[in-house]
Amino acid sequence: MTSPVVSATEFKNLKLKGRGKVRDIYDLGDRLLIVATDRISAFDVVMPNPIPDKGRVLTQLSKFWFDLTKDIVPNHVIATEVEDYPKECQPYLEMLKGRSMMVVKTDVLPIECVVRGFLSGSGWEEYRTTGEVCGIRLPKGLIESSKLDEPIFTPATKAEMGLHDENITFEKVEKIIGKDLAEQVKSFSLAIYKKARDFAEERGILIADTKMEFGRKEGKIILIDELLTPDSSRFWPKDEYRPGGPQKSFDKQYLRDYLLSIRWDKSPPAPRLPEEIIQKTREKYLEAYERLVGIPL
Repeated sequence: MTSPVVSATEFKNLKLKGRGKVRDIYDLGDRLLIVATDRISAFDVVMPNPIPDKGRVLTQLSKFWFDLTKDIVPNHVIATEVEDYPKECQPYLEMLKGRSMMVVKTDVLPIECVVRGFLSGSGWEEYRTTGEVCGIRLPKGLIESSKLDEPIFTPATKAEMGLHDENITFEKVEKIIGKDLAEQVKSFSLAIYKKARDFAEERGILIADTKMEFGRKEGKIILIDELLTPDSSRFWPKDEYRPGGPQKSFDKQYLRDYLLSIRWDKSPPAPRLPEEIIQKTREKYLEAYERLVGIPL
């Protein structure tokens, strides 16, 4: 059953901390309430049309992965059931149900922790130009979507809204957050990716790459934000994988391909989306969830 479509939230008796491209974040003191709306962005621009159920997919899939990887590193989740939230959240129960998390407030590390198991996107573009990705020299002769012998940690800066993240070297990460912390988040990121990669491949999905974020609380590293969703990862159907070009995907590449086909210049405002594109994008998000979790949303 389709839930109410949520483009934005306005919870008058809660303190709005900020809005991202997809999430609305409310300050609950020492905790945060993160609400995944149905907004969708492409090329770092938010589309005028929401994608029904998208926020629920992001939240429930993140919840699934957080639980599966908590043996590797602690995460920020406190509660995902609205009944467990503070009383000031209860008036918004219907809108919060299935698409929100109450989480620990942390000091967020100012880098994106990206792991690549396949050569795609900005990694492929960088390799074509330099033979490297984020300072890591790769073998000659790789083609687009090649599987790498071993996953690589390819961090990026965290860009402001509307700007692109910038790939950086591990040495730059060490300068930004310190050598010990850099080594720890690299180790955690690679371990999470490998566990998720193996799990997903058994269910017919290749995780080409993914992006993670970490924070610190009382000196401990904590995995935060979202985890291994179609917004933060490239998911490819294993049975259709053909290296040598772009792959079919369960993420928003379908939407990107449509926007490229109409020659939109990637500058705001974004064009309104046809109903067919909205529904197909929704179906891809739902299929990714159902394949990975094993039950319908």
